[in-house]
Amino acid sequence: MQFIKYPNSESWPEILQRPTQSLAEIEQRVLPILAEVKQHGDAALKAFARQYDGVEIDDLKVAETEINHAVAGVSEELKAAIQTAKSNIEKFHAKQQTAVEVVETTPGVLCWRKSVGIEKVGLYIPGGSAPLFSTVLMLAVPAKLAGCGEIILCSPPDKTGKIHPAILYAAHLCGVTKIFKAGGAQAIAAMAYGTESVPQVYKIFGPGNQYVTAAKQLVSKNGVAIDMPAGPSEVLVIGDDEARPDFIAADLLSQAEHGPDSQVIFVTTDEAYLNLVHFALDEQLKQLPRKEIAEQALANSKMIVVKDMEEALRLSNFYAPEHLILQVRDAEEVAQHVVNAGSVFLGHYTPESAGDYASGTNHTLPTNGYATAFSGVSLDSFVKKITFQKISREGLQQLGGTIEIMAENEELFAHKNAVSIRIKQ
Repeated sequence: MQFIKYPNSESWPEILQRPTQSLAEIEQRVLPILAEVKQHGDAALKAFARQYDGVEIDDLKVAETEINHAVAGVSEELKAAIQTAKSNIEKFHAKQQTAVEVVETTPGVLCWRKSVGIEKVGLYIPGGSAPLFSTVLMLAVPAKLAGCGEIILCSPPDKTGKIHPAILYAAHLCGVTKIFKAGGAQAIAAMAYGTESVPQVYKIFGPGNQYVTAAKQLVSKNGVAIDMPAGPSEVLVIGDDEARPDFIAADLLSQAEHGPDSQVIFVTTDEAYLNLVHFALDEQLKQLPRKEIAEQALANSKMIVVKDMEEALRLSNFYAPEHLILQVRDAEEVAQHVVNAGSVFLGHYTPESAGDYASGTNHTLPTNGYATAFSGVSLDSFVKKITFQKISREGLQQLGGTIEIMAENEELFAHKNAVSIRIKQ
């Protein structure tokens, strides 16, 4: 990791740059994949599975027998853990449901809004070096709570042509409608355009690499909604002189092991902590099974010392991290000044991995600085809000004059007449 001491704010854009390829370069690689799937459907998906996954796929759809076999093959210990996580995620997301409230804006004028589940949604679950069965819970649980009619899931197959058993178990547990063996940008294309096997959906969810993210952004230009641009994972940790260096190192590595294009940032007000955390990182890295991946991510990462907590927060808000960990005294008070972050973890005993798995909050979060404008996935992500209104004759008499004046001044006389013709009767 690079050590940076007391950088001025003018240098922040440079030192906080993400290790991502240019979007234009990635799009040039992704566009032909999208076009191929759009034109050739299942045949293209099977060809890409051969090319990228090194496997021959006869049937893209996961059969019921495969699901049953996977369910039987998952250990009882893991099943119990998944069930606990699912319960907590359900509790948190169920509280996001809102009751319909009817508002009488003017006597006789009633307005209300209703949440309606999106009929067809597609979930992308990465399966490469780490099978993210936890992401199934994060997406399928709120989709089910929202009342989505059809929940489609795509995940890349392994070298034997199978999807990881824990992914299938979680999908089965959460009520996913159909599961398909497809990964990468081609899976996004399949859900966006539909193929002979894969149904077309109205909105696509799920994290992925830069190619998956680019594919989501490209298909969103053609009428398919997406949750957010969620690419390589990242964390920013702020620690003061009360923080434990080994805790900080563990949190940094928990993100670094996601992938070589992940990024971790440590910000402190105490210069001595740079060396302490660096030493703890080295010690823990030696024991890490995904050491090589983490090392590549750490090469793109920074340790930064700033003059005070106010500057640390300004730097964090500028970076807009996917995950923000506050290992500082009075963490809740400090958190009041956070304006840009996907999810915030307070105190010394709140590791980011708790949010990744089982605390209840959603781990599908905006990355690459998109936390300045995007929220993480929630129940609201799976619904659309429809407004309703009902006006009595008396209500229109009350409001009609206002509408007529506004319509006339916008020179939209048919709008005016739609009111006038009613109140004159």
